[in-house]
Amino acid sequence: MKALITSGGRGTRLRPITNTNNKHLIPIANKPMLFYALEAVAEAGIKEVGVIVGSDTKNEIISALGNGTLWDINITYIEQDEPRGLAHVVKISEPFIGKDNFIFYLGDNMIVGGVKRFIEEFEAYKPDCQLVLARVKDPQRFGVPEIKDGKIISIEEKPAKPKSHYAVTGLYIYDNIIFEAVNNIKPGARGELEISDAHQYLLNKGKVVRYSEITGWWKDTGEPEDLLEANRLVLDRAFELEHRQIEGYVDDSDIAGKVIIGKKTEIINSIIRGPVIIGENISIKDSYIGPYTSIHNNCEICNSEVEYSILMEECRVINVDIRIERSLLGRGASIIRCTGRPRSHRFLIGDQSRVEVV
Repeated sequence: MKALITSGGRGTRLRPITNTNNKHLIPIANKPMLFYALEAVAEAGIKEVGVIVGSDTKNEIISALGNGTLWDINITYIEQDEPRGLAHVVKISEPFIGKDNFIFYLGDNMIVGGVKRFIEEFEAYKPDCQLVLARVKDPQRFGVPEIKDGKIISIEEKPAKPKSHYAVTGLYIYDNIIFEAVNNIKPGARGELEISDAHQYLLNKGKVVRYSEITGWWKDTGEPEDLLEANRLVLDRAFELEHRQIEGYVDDSDIAGKVIIGKKTEIINSIIRGPVIIGENISIKDSYIGPYTSIHNNCEICNSEVEYSILMEECRVINVDIRIERSLLGRGASIIRCTGRPRSHRFLIGDQSRVEVV
């Protein structure tokens, strides 16, 4: 069994963060999102992993992942010149996969509990294709299966009128018959080779397409709110496994709940309410940090309040007199109260930014 993991795509729904960051490297609980996928396949015992990279961000991904020794795996990088659909990703990966079975994992998906049980089901039942489904409230955003008598009878990509409440998640397991499918389908309405069309091809050919249902949680982190929710869920689960860990300096500040504080970090005259993860070399003074907040390395927060948010590296929040919540601050972002006269708002805003002023 091999693994194929995506790390390309432009992340347009996450702009302006993705103007300067590959979306798969956005931190969830202070760890790049893509690392969770690599950990999951490594935990399942897979050693050979193909990582799909886009031509514009491949150097960033390669620099972050290296050759895979961090996870005791071997990484092969496969370049996709531009987004042409998930079925195209599979198509160009045939030389790497060869005759092996493989798990195809979309690197911007977060799945609790890993993937080992799905691989074990595939190996036990030996279908041609195994899809992992999740019940969702907005199935029109995803590939949607039609299920009858416990079997998938059709699949449609982003249908206007979904035929079930299930989404095909970003986790698929195949034998090599999938290459016949991706080499015989045509581009869909979006001009891409749709993976749903490849699955429908298998169904039309009478191949066995089995499914499993996720019983925990799954997140396709395509929207900012999805990232915040994934961050919350990961923090909840992480603290089931870890006790409070404080490596930095904390004065008599009020610390409650499950908290991780990294090295060379100072917490002065502040209130921290977990679950919270605070990285290294951070200064927090006269501030409140509320639950489900992740603060990455080298940030500064002074006389401000932050809750249910993700702050990437080198952010500064200084003298902000309203609470910042449900926010995603990109690397090096600053929110600073103006102290001069005349008092005014000054903004440098990228594409698709959102600012609420009160």
